[in-house]
Amino acid sequence: MSDGSRPAQGRGGTPQAPGRGAVVVGGGLAGITAALALADAGVHVTLLEGRPRLGGLAFSFRRGELTVDNGQHVYLRCCTAYRWFLDRIEGAALAPLQDRLDVPVVDVDKPAGRRLGRLRRDPLPVPLHLGRSLAAYPHLSLAERAAVGRAALALQGLDPADPALDTQDFGSWLTAHGQSARAVEALWDLVGVATLNAVAGDASLGLAAMVFKTGLLSDPGAADIGWSHVPLGELHDRLARKALDSAGVRTEVRTRVTSISSNENGSWNVQASGETLHADAVVLAVPQRETHDLLPPGALDDQGRLLDIGTAPILNVHVVYDRKVLAKPFFAALGTPVQWVFDRTDASGLRTGQYLALSQSAAQDEIDTPVADLRDRYLPELERLIPGTRAAVVQDFFVTRERTATFAPTPGVGRLRPGARTKSPGLYLAGAWTATGWPATMESAVRSGVSAADAALSALGRPRPRHLFEFEEAA
Repeated sequence: MSDGSRPAQGRGGTPQAPGRGAVVVGGGLAGITAALALADAGVHVTLLEGRPRLGGLAFSFRRGELTVDNGQHVYLRCCTAYRWFLDRIEGAALAPLQDRLDVPVVDVDKPAGRRLGRLRRDPLPVPLHLGRSLAAYPHLSLAERAAVGRAALALQGLDPADPALDTQDFGSWLTAHGQSARAVEALWDLVGVATLNAVAGDASLGLAAMVFKTGLLSDPGAADIGWSHVPLGELHDRLARKALDSAGVRTEVRTRVTSISSNENGSWNVQASGETLHADAVVLAVPQRETHDLLPPGALDDQGRLLDIGTAPILNVHVVYDRKVLAKPFFAALGTPVQWVFDRTDASGLRTGQYLALSQSAAQDEIDTPVADLRDRYLPELERLIPGTRAAVVQDFFVTRERTATFAPTPGVGRLRPGARTKSPGLYLAGAWTATGWPATMESAVRSGVSAADAALSALGRPRPRHLFEFEEAA
């Protein structure tokens, strides 16, 4: 078009009349989900992503012969929305779940031969499914294990949706319920830091209650762990792009949106890379600060609150050895700065040796530490944890840093998180940071995309695709 504008396009790239269809801004999991959900309901969708790939912060890149994930991402059986997403992009077989929860936990402060404990479940009803594991957990005293059981029962009685819980911190609640510093380190933070990206004292009680009630106290298999056995880019970029193409979504990468504005007739203009797209509905599926900058005035009651949603970093340490040093697919660690260690050898395409990835959440103190200092800190820790590393040669050592990996789950964050609908008709929000009830996880991102699409479909008078909401029934 001579004026630099273009309509959103439909299936097969067919141009539409101006003002028809939807534009989704952001190609992370939230945006991909919203685009698929809208397209499955018959809406013509254009998806715009500023990066050269899809997947948001759950992506892969090449380093020599390795395909590297920017960070280790896992999900649980209770993550029904993300499981739906995997099915929708035909990737479920590439990211399987454990048959049954089993987490090796190594405490290097204990004598050799007594360092390994396990958190695993039995095929029994809740809460008996964890009873035997907790009773035998060697990293807590008998009194601490009994106190953990009492706290779990108290936690089960909380309502995560109660706004009062969002004003309290989880650490204070644990202390008030008889949890020792050791119990917090060896159990509550072991799980909570990885899922919330915050230690108990910095986390909202409401979000913590949601994590533990849903993951450990809702269904015997809820906490079974799944992770991708291929690079994340295979799932969240290649397979997602294939699904979008099949659904008729027009996907544009390297296309940064600079502004959005409404027309008098209720349609929207989206300015992107010097061109204008027209649509009936727009879904903003970008981080909160970018959302703040793109929102038109009055779209939210207090748009400045978006800037009050803090962020939290995650550091990943990557080590390639010349030989196999670890037999387990992953383990968690105590008595060391190391949190979780994953074997990424097969997924990375490494043919000889072994590639381990250390996932370090709540990494505020280390996110800017030089690589050489991190090498000096973590290689000796791995030698303490994994005897096989002591004779192995380190062939590569590097780090990946996500300084704004998640929103910070601090007390009070719940009142700052907006829902999918805005006060501007036809404009919707998505992202793990929106009001999904979940912490900043892949599950939260997918749920937000579903919520935004559902709101848009309702306004457009389109029926909801039944398959889209099957995960709600499963939950």
